[in-house]
Formats: sequence, structure tokens, C-alpha cells
Amino acid sequence: MSTVGFLYPGFSAEDDYPRAEKLLTDGSRLALVHTEMPEDAHREDALLAIGGDEVLADGARRVAAEAGPLDAVVWACTSGSFIFGPEGAARQVAALERVSGVPTSSTSFAFVDACRRLGIRSVAVGATYPPDVAGAFVHFLTHHDISVHTLSARDIITAAEVGTLPPETVLEFAAAVASDAPGADAVLLPDTALHTVDVLDALDARVGRPVLTANQVSIWQGLRVAGADVDRPGLGTLFRRG
Repeated sequence: MSTVGFLYPGFSAEDDYPRAEKLLTDGSRLALVHTEMPEDAHREDALLAIGGDEVLADGARRVAAEAGPLDAVVWACTSGSFIFGPEGAARQVAALERVSGVPTSSTSFAFVDACRRLGIRSVAVGATYPPDVAGAFVHFLTHHDISVHTLSARDIITAAEVGTLPPETVLEFAAAVASDAPGADAVLLPDTALHTVDVLDALDARVGRPVLTANQVSIWQGLRVAGADVDRPGLGTLFRRG
């Protein structure tokens, strides 16, 4: 049983976390606070602002105050981590860990570690972001030796709009991304603003390969670094250890 603190920017798909918590089998808690988002925009300057050290430090202090002792902290924002580049994203996590005093990660690194767990070497990326932001995610993945077969960028500017996409749209998007890259080992959907927790098993079934989503890998990473990495049904291939 562990308590993981999640720092989530703004408001879009944060309800994925209590939904996932209900599926956990060991009493672990997923505690979430909303961090400051001066502007909701998938644009480099706005993303650099939401991922600043002081913004995240404030979030870490608040989630610890609200949830009590934490076993891990995750910056639950993909674009607000990879936009700093591989080295900058690593410095971001290190700074957050110094403040929180517990094992810390971010969604971007969660994708890398999830791919390694499943032996995934090549992926198809289905990004909700504009092409330039999506390209920064591709750079982050390739820096960590993950080959990107194809990239589909939907060019949605705000997280709020992404959060309104219904489950069937998410399933259709993942299937279309997969069909364009039959040789890829998995499909990655890298936006924590996208609701996916209710359809994780359905995504894997529709695509016929693992589909890794941002909120899924964030939750998995938090539990993993907290020492609560166990088999958990209902949360997709990533959570099945057998």
C-alpha cells in the first residue's frame, strides 16, 4: 500500500486518477493536486512556464500537505516535461525530487520506462499536440533509443479541448495510428489531458498491440518507483506482469 502524489496542470482529464484508484487492489492512493497553468496552450513558451521548478515545487509541497506522507511524486504532464529536452527534463525531475524528498519522475520518463518494461523498441505516436510540439516528443523518445515509425499530430491547441474527446474517438484515433505503422511494437498516446483509463483494455484489444497512454504510464511509474509494482487487472497490458 503506497501513496503517490501527482502534480497535474490545469483541468482536463484529472478524473482518470480517482477512476484508476478504484481499480487498484492493494489500497494504494493516487493523490492529485492541480498545478498552476497561466495559459492552456500546447505551445513551447506556455509549456515551459507550466513546468518551471517553482511551479512544481509548490505542487509537491501542497500534495504532501493534503495527502500526508508520500512514497513517490510524479509530474503528470508529458509536454511540460519533454519540452525541456532530455537533459532539461532530467534536471526538472531531479529538482522536484530534492523538494519532495521521495522518488520522483515525470510522464515523459514514464513512457521510456514503460517501453523498456514491455521490451518495446519501436512505436507509433498518436499526439493530440501541434506538429512542432509532437516533434519534441519524438526527439525525446529517440534520445532514449526508442524508434518512432510514424507520428500523427492532431494539432489541438488546448488541454481543455483534448479532455472533451469521447472514448470512441480515442479508440478510433489509436486504431488509425496503428494501421499506419504495422511494424511498430506499440502505440503511444502522450497527452495527460486525454481520458483513457476507462478504455485501456479496450485500446489494447482494438489495436492488437500494447497502447500506452499518458495517465496510464504516469500512474504505473508512480506506483513502480514507490515500490508497489504489482499485477493490476483492468489497466492495460502495462499493468499485467505475467
